[in-house]
Amino acid sequence: MKPEKTHVRRCAVLGSPIGHSLSPVLHRAAYAELGVPWRYDAFEVDEEGLAGFLDGLDPSWRGLSLTMPLKRAVIPLCDEVAEPARMVGAVNTVLLAAGRRTGTNTDVPGVIEALRERGVTTVREVLLVGVGATASSALAAAAAMDATRVWALARDPARAENLRRLAADLGVDLRVVAWGDAAADLPAGLDLAVSTVPDSAAASVAAEVARRAEVVFDALYDPWPTRLAEAAGQAGRVVLGGLDLLVHQAALQVEQMTGKTPVPVAAMRAAGEQALLSRAG
Repeated sequence: MKPEKTHVRRCAVLGSPIGHSLSPVLHRAAYAELGVPWRYDAFEVDEEGLAGFLDGLDPSWRGLSLTMPLKRAVIPLCDEVAEPARMVGAVNTVLLAAGRRTGTNTDVPGVIEALRERGVTTVREVLLVGVGATASSALAAAAAMDATRVWALARDPARAENLRRLAADLGVDLRVVAWGDAAADLPAGLDLAVSTVPDSAAASVAAEVARRAEVVFDALYDPWPTRLAEAAGQAGRVVLGGLDLLVHQAALQVEQMTGKTPVPVAAMRAAGEQALLSRAG
């Protein structure tokens, strides 16, 4: 009897630019620990090339991780969009099975799990630095953790309309503050601040944010520490970084794509930390 032919299952991360992504490092570390002989790659794909890439996938594919600028562009290309992706209008995960594409979002539960790991399970008053897709995920996570009032610091308040609609749907009191008004309009005693903007942008408000928030979560991970993380550390705050988020959202992706549990979060984090050290060196 001939041995049964096996087919390597495939997953990948898509985005543009994509060279910086740690997703291959994290997912491959999980596969190694789980004993899953799968393949995970990275592909440079922009909005114009996304539909063609998806149409070219064969049945060996099981899942895709999506980064910017694809989290919203992929939505009309999915057969189904599950919660919380539908709610926040951002898909960072596409599950491929039986010829169907299901879009979902692991950023929202990833934020929650990263905070829970640090002992933060409930927040009331939250600051978002930025108003883009990642800020929407952070707002949904804050609402799930019982936040009732959220301030959003915006370089262009007119771009906060998606965030305003989401806050209304979630029953959260959202107050948008212009960047230049941070010192005057942001309150003290915030439970959490989540920054979703580049280091160069956050630098101008780093001291104000660190002075006001008990926990500071910067979604960046390379380079690290950011100027916001340094300011928060000097102020004695609890500091989380983008690697915390990336590891937890990737762990959820691994579980959804492979169906395997428990996912080896510690091994994924160690692989990510080693990769960042290698880059720095």
